[in-house]
This record gives sequence, C-alpha cells and structure tokens, in this order.
Amino acid sequence: MTVDKIKFGTDGWRAIIAQDFTVYNVGRVSQGLAAWLLKRGSDPTVVLGHDCRFGGELFCETVAKVLCNNGVKVLLAKGFVSTPMISFGVLELKAQQGVVITASHNPPSYNGYKLKGAHGGPSSPVDIAAVEALIPEEVMIPTEGLKHWEDKGLLEYVNLEDMYVEYLEKKFDFAALAKSPFKLGYDAMYGAGQNVVRRVLPNAVLLHCEDNPGFKGQAPEPLDRNLKELAATIRTTPELKIGLATDGDADRIGLYDEDGNFVDAHHIILLLIHYLYKYKGMSGKVVVAFSVTDRVKRMCEAYGLPIEVTPIGFKYISELMVHEDVLVGGEESGGIAVKGHIPERDGIFDGLEIYEFMTKTGKTLKELCQEVYDVVGTFFYDRNDLHIENDKKNAIIEKATKNEYKAFGKYTFNRIETIDGIKYHLDNGGWVMLRASGTEPLLRVYAEGNSKEETADILEDVKKTIL
Repeated sequence: MTVDKIKFGTDGWRAIIAQDFTVYNVGRVSQGLAAWLLKRGSDPTVVLGHDCRFGGELFCETVAKVLCNNGVKVLLAKGFVSTPMISFGVLELKAQQGVVITASHNPPSYNGYKLKGAHGGPSSPVDIAAVEALIPEEVMIPTEGLKHWEDKGLLEYVNLEDMYVEYLEKKFDFAALAKSPFKLGYDAMYGAGQNVVRRVLPNAVLLHCEDNPGFKGQAPEPLDRNLKELAATIRTTPELKIGLATDGDADRIGLYDEDGNFVDAHHIILLLIHYLYKYKGMSGKVVVAFSVTDRVKRMCEAYGLPIEVTPIGFKYISELMVHEDVLVGGEESGGIAVKGHIPERDGIFDGLEIYEFMTKTGKTLKELCQEVYDVVGTFFYDRNDLHIENDKKNAIIEKATKNEYKAFGKYTFNRIETIDGIKYHLDNGGWVMLRASGTEPLLRVYAEGNSKEETADILEDVKKTIL
C-alpha cells in the first residue's frame, strides 16, 4: 500500500476531513513529532488543543494518545481554544511544543495540524521540515483512553482560556474600554474567539458566537465578502462604531469602521505602527509578508523605522520576532503580531489595541485611517480568490514565472518582484500579485489601486488576461 507523504504548507498541514485528514494520518504526524521531540531531549512537554471545527476533540485525543504512548507529557486544553491561546500556553507553561488542531480560515470540510514552538509562536521552517521528515508511513494508535494516560501522569488538563483572559486583563484597561464612547460589534465567525470576547467585552454586540462546527457552510475567513451581516449590523445600529471579526482559530483579524466599510489588514498594520510609534513612543523593526502594501515602506521611511519583507507564512515573521526587536509583524491575510505580546498572530489582541487607540484618542476608526492617509496617501486593496483546477493554476504561475504577461489589459507595469509569488508594480502606482495557494486548488490575485473602482477594474483586467 502506498501511503501519501504529508506536507506542511505555509501554516501547518491541512487536508479534507475523512479524505486525507484522518485519525490515522493525524497519528502519523504525531508519531513524527514525538520522534523529533525525543531526539532533542528527554521528558518533553506539549500543550495541545483544538478550535471549534468538526472533529477537533477526536483528532486531539489521537494526538494525545500517540504522544503519551511515546513518553511525551501532554497538557490538554479544556474545551475549544484559539491558536494564540496555545502559543501563549506554551510560553507560560514552559513547554517544548504546542499543537493546535485547526484549519484556520479554510472551508469547513478541512481540518489541520499547526505546530507551535517553545518561543510562543509558529515553529520555525527548519523545525517543521525536521518533523515532516520523521513522519512514518505506519503508526500504532493506542486503544487506551485518555484516563489511562492521566493516571500514568502523562496527561494533564489545563484551562488556557482562564490563563489567557487573566493575561489580557493585565495588558488592557477593560474598565476604561467598558466606558468607551464607541460601542463594538464582534463576529466570531463561529470560531474560537467567541468565549474570550464575551468575557472581556461584555457590552459588545455579538454575532455568530455559538457552536457550529460547520460554520454554516462558510469558510471562517474575515474578509469583507464573508462578513456582510456584521457590516449590515453596523450600518443599522447607530451606536455601533467599530466591527471586529476573527477567523476560525482567532489568529486573524478584520475590521469595519463606523459606516460599515471594511478595513483590511494593510490598513490595520499601518494603524498599529502609527499607534505604537506615534502615540505610545515605541520603536523597532517592521516585518511584513511579501503580499503587504508598499505603503508600509512609506510609513517606515517617514518614521525612521527599519523594515524587512519576508516570504508568505507567519513562521518567517515569528522567527524574526524571536531574535530581533520587532514593533509590528504582519500579513495581508490579517495575521498580525505586535511588540509587548507573544510572537504570534492574535486577532483579539490586535482588535483590543485598535479599540484602545480609539478610546484613548476619542477618534473614530475612519478618523484614525485618515491620520494614516496623511502619512502614506490614500489607497484601496482587494483580492480575488480564483477557484481553478491545479493544472490551470500551475500553468498561469508558469507563464508568470517566464515573464509571458506583458500587461494586464490597460494596466502596464514597470517592475516585477518574486520573493514569494509574482508581484507586478503598476505604472499607476498600484500593484498586482499572483500566488498559488499551498493548501487549496485556488489562485490568489491581489491588487492595489488608488480607489475602490480602480482596484476592481485592475482585478477584472487581470482575470481576463490570465484565464
């Protein structure tokens, strides 16, 4: 029997439940992880948890059984948890590794396996590759239940939610936020952030904060097209002045201003740099993924901050945050980390920073975005996810790699970058980027223009050119 090789992508291993993401394959990955941990030292400890996705508890049990059977101690989270809660737990509990059963923002048919390092963020690319190389073709999954391993002292339950909430209460003045003139709406997208936000912001208007492992058929990705109900709620509820959304495992963020207009990750990264540097007097390097707007470079030039661009995948940003003084690290997809927190994306923490920014200044999100525009100029960004067969997707990327595209309709370009994907710098001052998804049969087309209409037109011309 031929066994498929399991490959980790930009953010963990993800696959369709019951097709490739099976109990057996989860056991194989866990055996590889155990072998890697035991090679590095004796008596390793792993913090383990799952989000709200279908099958999380079952797959978590499998991970725990395999790890415990290899003599690895497991600290198992009670109930569902967010990815940042696992990373925080690894750091706080001084564990050697974290494992989260989550497919993050992927469609409901997927589940996944994320690895978190002892530093409290994504495991490094080198460590992930080392684990991957040790995944066996066969594995023996113990039949004993979790009680057996608990009695042997190899399994212990931990309440990561309580630990994380206590931590947030030290970082933010929730009494002041409770009196904020700006009422907040929160859309959990049926994801793992729901309990924490309910606890720390009891006055928030909550959407989709209930158990629905299939996310009502919607991929829990905090993009404008997936958050129409939150946008409509803000527009029809005068007292709501900010909308916060997080993805399935609550490490990504999306925002809405007081008019119900979407505020994307590019703007959020700029807002956080602006707040931390101009208002809080903090400094450090800014690290962004290749798909982030070049306006970040403009702001860094204006503020005298160093900047570094990485390949796509937060593990590259996190690695820099561990070894360097990083003020903000962020991705276009809404994964952002800030100084003074763990080196991990955290949609709730980022949302609280922005909410605190508004509350302390008495300014709306729209007014704060205008402060950003005063520094970097106005811009508009959007992204098309083209669901196409892998053969077609690969053919488009091959053409782009060979520089066969000379223009996209009326939009010409003057420069190409290929750090991770193919980025075209347009003559109108905007840009276009093509990148194949590493986890799904889709091609992502990113675009930035000087207005919403222009950006939509760029995306349409790109689509006509490549399909």
